[in-house]
Amino acid sequence: MTPVHFALSSAFSLGLMGLAFHRIHLLSALLCLEGMMLSLFVALSVWMLQLDSTSFAPSPMLLLAFSACEASAGLALLVATARTHGSDRLQNLNLLQC
Repeated sequence: MTPVHFALSSAFSLGLMGLAFHRIHLLSALLCLEGMMLSLFVALSVWMLQLDSTSFAPSPMLLLAFSACEASAGLALLVATARTHGSDRLQNLNLLQC
């Protein structure tokens, strides 16, 4: 395994572990998701450079566009949660209530 692949896989793993184990605030969960998406973007870009293929060249940009949409939807949920519940703590949220 090359150092680049090790760095990208460890960045994704750290984001996944942060999402799994450190779920106190909604903002920290969103930051972990963003870190995972950025590591996937860099990994896909490095993979495209290694293949020297132009047929899959728009794939990293498409992933980056979806990541931006995910970030904007997450921030909108964060603002709505902070307005209705008063904080962004995930323990205060009960998804079964209307």
